[in-house]
Formats: sequence, C-alpha cells, structure tokens
Amino acid sequence: MSDNVENGLPPNWEVRHSNSKNLPYYFNANEKTSRWEPPPGTDVNKLKHYMAKYHSGSLSEGPQAAPGKIRAAHLLVKHEESRRPSSWREAQITRSKVQARTIIEDYEKRIKNNEITLGELAQTESDCSSARKQGDLGYFGQGDMQKEFEDAAFALQPGEISGIVDTASGLHLIQRLA
Repeated sequence: MSDNVENGLPPNWEVRHSNSKNLPYYFNANEKTSRWEPPPGTDVNKLKHYMAKYHSGSLSEGPQAAPGKIRAAHLLVKHEESRRPSSWREAQITRSKVQARTIIEDYEKRIKNNEITLGELAQTESDCSSARKQGDLGYFGQGDMQKEFEDAAFALQPGEISGIVDTASGLHLIQRLA
C-alpha cells in the first residue's frame, strides 16, 4: 500500500497500476472501489510530486508505430466548460476558460524559453492522466482523437510543439514525438 502521508491521498486510498491501460489509478481498499481521478480530500500538491517521482515513464518507452500512426505528448489545462471538468489533480475544476488560457499561455512561454520541457511540465501540471507518462499518449491514427487535437498533432513534424489547441476536453499544447 502507498504511504498516504507522502502521496496525499485520504485514508484507505492507494495508487495502483492498470496493466490494461499502463497507467496508475486510485483504489480504496476498504470499499473495493477504484477511479482514475483522485478521491475527494486528496492533497493535490503532495499527489503531484508523488506521481512525478514514482509514476512517470520515459518518453523512449513504448511500442513502435504502425503505418499511418504518430506519437504525441500533450499538456492539458481543463476549465469549467470542459466535457469532464475534473482530473487527477482536482476533483472539480472551477477555473474559467479565460483563466485556463492564461495558465497555458504561461506554460507555452516557459517551454519556448527553454525553462522546462513539455514532458517535465506535464508531469505535475497536466489535467490528463497521461501526465504520469510525461503527457505521452502513445501512437494513434486518424480518427482516434478529437478532430482539433488530431489536426494539430498530424500537422507537426517530430519534435515540434503546437500552439494552443482548443478541444472539448480543454486547452492543449501538443508535442509530436514520432
């Protein structure tokens, strides 16, 4: 069982790893329930650092591409209008879309100024569960992602980072990996 003092989870909750999705999830041993987002009462700052330390993968890991597929990582900032306004970082996201844009614009500047990489920033700041893998979404093809996301990702060359991309999930910065 994970150390709740270190990971910031409420009593009886622990971090486990899904073999099918290759991602960590949250499990309540007493209630025998699981969820992808952290449970209410989680100390988000402790959890962010715990997940970055113990549940982040290398960008070099993973399967090889099938023809017609690309590999990308992203950093997602959700807002109250997002289709699911919750994440592993926050049980209920209440920031406005304008506030989310300000946040992601700051992240974009930091990345462009070479202060931090998209993957490093995604580990602690992305509202997507892929944060545990430095935002790496693995390989995907046409029709696998939301259209706006997919169009932006496929337009990039490997190594390039998009501008801000607005989808039903929230605001993204996307880096094509392969």
